[in-house]
Amino acid sequence: MDSDTDSRYRKHIGTRYWNSDTRSEDRRPHGQPHTGVGSGFMKPDFAKSRRLLKMADPFRSTLVVSQNCELGRICSSVCYCHHKSLCCRPSYPSVKPLRCGADGKFASAFRRPREQCLQLRQYVTTPQRFYLTPPQVNSILKANEYSFKVPEFDGKNISSILGFDSNQLPANAPIEDRRSAATCLQTRGMLLGVFDGHAGCACAQAVSERLFYYIAVSLLPQETLLEIEHAVESGRALLPILQWHKHPNDYFSKEASKLYFNSLRTYWQELIDLNTGETTDVKEALINSFKRLDNDLSLEAQVGDPNSFLNYWVLRVAFSGATACVAHVDGVDLHVANTGDSRALLGVQEEDGSWSAVTMSHDHNAQNESEIQRLRSEHPKEDKSVVKQDRLLGLLMPFRAFGDVKFKWSIDLQKRVVESGPDQLNDNEYTKFIPPNYHSPPYLSAEPEVIYHRLRPKDKFLILATDGLWETMHRQDVVRIVGEYLTGVHHQQPIAVGGYKVTLGQMQGLLTERRARISSAFEDQNAATHLIRHAVGNNEFGTVDHERLSKMLSLPEELARMYRDDITIIVVQFNSHVIGAYQNQQQ
Repeated sequence: MDSDTDSRYRKHIGTRYWNSDTRSEDRRPHGQPHTGVGSGFMKPDFAKSRRLLKMADPFRSTLVVSQNCELGRICSSVCYCHHKSLCCRPSYPSVKPLRCGADGKFASAFRRPREQCLQLRQYVTTPQRFYLTPPQVNSILKANEYSFKVPEFDGKNISSILGFDSNQLPANAPIEDRRSAATCLQTRGMLLGVFDGHAGCACAQAVSERLFYYIAVSLLPQETLLEIEHAVESGRALLPILQWHKHPNDYFSKEASKLYFNSLRTYWQELIDLNTGETTDVKEALINSFKRLDNDLSLEAQVGDPNSFLNYWVLRVAFSGATACVAHVDGVDLHVANTGDSRALLGVQEEDGSWSAVTMSHDHNAQNESEIQRLRSEHPKEDKSVVKQDRLLGLLMPFRAFGDVKFKWSIDLQKRVVESGPDQLNDNEYTKFIPPNYHSPPYLSAEPEVIYHRLRPKDKFLILATDGLWETMHRQDVVRIVGEYLTGVHHQQPIAVGGYKVTLGQMQGLLTERRARISSAFEDQNAATHLIRHAVGNNEFGTVDHERLSKMLSLPEELARMYRDDITIIVVQFNSHVIGAYQNQQQ
């Protein structure tokens, strides 16, 4: 390892976890990773981090123990296991505290020679192996899983959706991703979405709570809007708009509910005033809802609130950011609205039983040439500075997002809001920082790109996921894994070793692993959990390696973010019989 690599490696993981005895070993999952990794403001370059970190086994190179029981303390927050069994034995003789001297003082905390004191400060370079058991791995993977099955009527399922599975695996503490799912009660259809926050979780939290209400209100007919407004004015109970499908961890902010309701009411009052008498188009409703919510987030931060907590909260929401990928399914009509770099993917089963992937969203980042051209056309005098090092103004990975008012407000407005805001905001260096070459804001928009698809019987499922998944797995592998899980049919392809030198014994091991993978696939009762298991535990041959999975899930918080991002997945399973019936009726 050359000195330059050595210094960069230390910069990424810190000297505390540096071990000179590292081995060069590629542990990254097989498949083409998404090159636009990360979506946050000034996030680390994960592609570079992983190129450096893949030289070493995560635990063998980084989790070095400097003192007795240190590994137990480091891992206790993520392992949820018996940390005492993970503690290392003392490498020095046991010592006893000194008794109090004649002067009533302790001369030293411990009685040991100076050599032993120096020995305590030296790092242990012997590789240490600590694994989670399969039940412990399952406990971590299944902690946030959620499943919903659409209810049947008279023994029949009349919806084009059979149900959905969702799950989250955090890398940040707290997790910055959010998810939402709800059935529209006053109109038809179901809404599902994933939200990837950056610079904190505040914006993603607010958007996950509020966006579906804006979409549902946009789709309501004029008579229903008037009925809701009259009910508010007279103090009567409101018609329910959404039926939420939530995991217990997917909380709603009670403190901000009144503020959120007032902003939503202002929106539907404007819809009433602007009534054109025409039926609302779903694509238009999605675009208007995204833009209006982002505008409300900005306005609420500028106006402030007399309540000190809410005043600080709306500012946190506005100065952080979030991408969003939302699907609206109504019969055979599928609309996907995407802002940022989360993705939607349709799983299609061909006549021969194989699986293919249909892209239902486009990333809004530097890997999308049309996005670069859009920004340059909007800021023609800043051709060389608007996108630098594949980031907006050299800082932000996604080119579209909610919040992030540092890329939308004028400099004067930013300074005025920060100076008049609470002390926590005024003391925050990030909020006071002005991006370089900031000449013609706004540079960022929350306007989504909407893609429509008419469902066919061979369209079996839809996957919505934040970029934490796409950084580690290729879309074709994602669709194949989910398809095989849902159908229980595993199409065996010839084992590809990708240039690796494999002995006959190793090949036998791979075949044994393949058989074990088929039998263990049904351990997971949730398709999203099954996909996360592969995303985190796949080895270079595309099979789940329990040893690798155990190590990745055992990484302490300060290291986990260097290996992966938060992962949030929703897998929506379609009802082919109902979709086929829709198709036959219209023919």
